[in-house]
This record gives sequence, structure tokens and C-alpha cells, in this order.
Amino acid sequence: MADEPADITITRLTWIDQVLDAVETPRGRLRITLGLGSGLARRAGDPPGVVWAIGDRGPNLKIGPAVDDHGLAHLSGLAGREGAKIMPSPAIGPMLVQLRVEGDTVACLQVLPLRDATGAAFDGLPGPGGDMAAMEPAFDLSGAPLGHSLAGGDTEGVVALADGTFRVADEYGPSILVVAADGVVQARWVPEGEGAGLAGAAYRVEAVLPPLSARRRLNRGFEAVALSPDETRLHVILQSPLAPKDETDDEGWGRARLWTLDARTGAPLAEHFYPFDAPETFRRDALAEPVGPDDLKISEAVSLGGDQLLVLERISRTSKLYRVTLDAPVLTKTLVLSTDDWPEIDADLEGMALLSDRDLLLSTDNDFGVEGRETAFYRVTFAAPLAGGEPV
Repeated sequence: MADEPADITITRLTWIDQVLDAVETPRGRLRITLGLGSGLARRAGDPPGVVWAIGDRGPNLKIGPAVDDHGLAHLSGLAGREGAKIMPSPAIGPMLVQLRVEGDTVACLQVLPLRDATGAAFDGLPGPGGDMAAMEPAFDLSGAPLGHSLAGGDTEGVVALADGTFRVADEYGPSILVVAADGVVQARWVPEGEGAGLAGAAYRVEAVLPPLSARRRLNRGFEAVALSPDETRLHVILQSPLAPKDETDDEGWGRARLWTLDARTGAPLAEHFYPFDAPETFRRDALAEPVGPDDLKISEAVSLGGDQLLVLERISRTSKLYRVTLDAPVLTKTLVLSTDDWPEIDADLEGMALLSDRDLLLSTDNDFGVEGRETAFYRVTFAAPLAGGEPV
């Protein structure tokens, strides 16, 4: 193992996941806890240490674990359905959570479930139409299909604006949700030409995103979203390169597209390409099992000021934080931190927010505790401000 860098300090913060539900299965009780580690954001003007977090679509199980770990043998017939998921508690869906970091402890201040204009809670089901409904068919514990939803989403990232509103990244569509301060979804930005499937939704559907974003790999839409300090620009990154490979798209092959959007309207302003590292350089993952380009993903981004972003690139066990400057079509990366050098940092790192110019808050995604995992928070303190420096 490499020596730990002397100019970085890692502190695991105290946090206890809240229990939301318990579902009886043949192998015992399935404990469902609050999920909030998918994305983190600071709001300008909030008190020091106050952070907003978001969980993903809600608790879900793959067919294999549902049968093998929980004894739900009647679901084995679904094993051949590609991407099929079991939602043991479908009423638990996307929600915003306000947190406060105080000393070495993280406390929950409030939980804000996402709702549409009718007051109905958002759920974790895919939307209707096209591959959205087919990408991950959802079933309840009995094996009955749950179908699709106009108020569905797989929320994975969030930014908080000074006016109290939020922009929430959804990896299904992909889409961006415009959310009011009370958690009501006011609008949904979707790729150009993709709005018809959401007709009748209880929010505005605005087909303003780049049409190429609709070609994201299934369930690899937007996870990373960052807000410029002046709150005029939104930076969103697809988790993976487009699929399938377009022979005319040499610039985008093996790279994730990063779009800069108008933060008020969603209109595209610029496009960049983020190049991935070689899969084998994610050491913990490569030691555990074979890895390849399809395993790479972008899970979070945060603005460092100016045209600089901090980007979280990962597989599962290993995560790398890179600083990039939006000054060329293909971005050049400067490594800031690799969790291969810090074995105390858990797998599935997904949330990231600046607490100060040299203090970073990181979080893992516990997937609502369905596999017995707990959310972990880390404060990373650097000897110098994160912004600045020239890419190498």
C-alpha cells in the first residue's frame, strides 16, 4: 500500500442511519434505512456545516439477492428479466435531506420527500415510453409488476441555489428536476424530442437538454451535477460514454460528455469531454475481480470556482477525485485524491460537497440499507485550497 499523503487528513464522522421500514421475508426482517448518500450540496448563505443531501430512487433488490439472501423463491421466475428489480417498499422514494456537520458528527435537520404539484410523492419507478420503461422493470414483493410513473425518478445528484430551489439530476431519462424549496417538482428538463412520454405529468416538461443525452447507456444518465459560484451555470456529466459506439464520434469514444447548461432554463451553453483512467488503475476493484471500461463511471462533481470542477471518477471500491479546468474540448485532469491510498474510505463513494476552500465532505451510498450497509461520511482536509494549480 502506498504511504498516505502527509498533506491530507481524513476523518470519519459519526452518523447513524434512520430506520424507515422493516419488511418480513422468509429469511427474517429486511431493514430499510434512510438513503441520502447519492449526492451532496452546499447552499450559499447557509450556516457553516449545513449541507443538503439526496438519496436515489428508493430501496430495491436484484432478483438474485431477493431469492438467495431473503428466501423469496417465488421471484425466481423473474431472473431472466434483464435489469429487473424488486421494490420491497415502493412508497419510499426520492427525498432531500438537510444535514449539519458539527465537529465530528453529522446530524439530520429535516427530510423533504419530493412531490409533484398534486402533492403526490415521487417514486422510484421509470417513466413511460421508449427504453425508460423497459430499462429496469420494477416488481413488488409478490412479483407483481409496478409499471411506470410520471412522478418517477432515480435521483443521484443535487445542487442548492440561494433562492431556495434545487436542481436534481436523474439518471433514468436522463433529466434535471427543478425543485422548489418545499420539495415540489416544478419542472423537468429532458432531452430535445423526448418530452411526449411525460404528457400529463403534474409539472412542466421542458425538452431543452442536448438530444445526444438521450443516448446515454441505460441507467447511466446524470449522477454528477455542479453549480457555478454565480449560480448562472449548471455542469452535468453523463456517468459513462454514449451507447452504442458511434463510428463518427471519435471525440466522445471512451469519454463522458460534460455539458454546461443555463441554470435557469436548462439551455446548453458548452460541451466538454472527460477522459477516463484505465480500469486496471482502480487497484482495489482490479484486485477483487476483472474490470473493464464499462465499469467506469462519474458519480459526482462540485465547482471549485471559475471554470474549475472537482470530479469523482470511480468503479466501486476505488474512487478518484480529479480537478479539471473547462478550457479545452477534451479535459486535462489533475489527481487530488485516490481512495486506494486511504483504505479507511469505504466503497461506493457518491456524494461530495465543499465545507470550505480546503475541507471536503464525502458520503457513501448505502442503497437504503437493503444489503445491511450504513452510510459513511468523511471530512477530507487539505493543506492548501482545492482550487488553483495547473493541470499536469
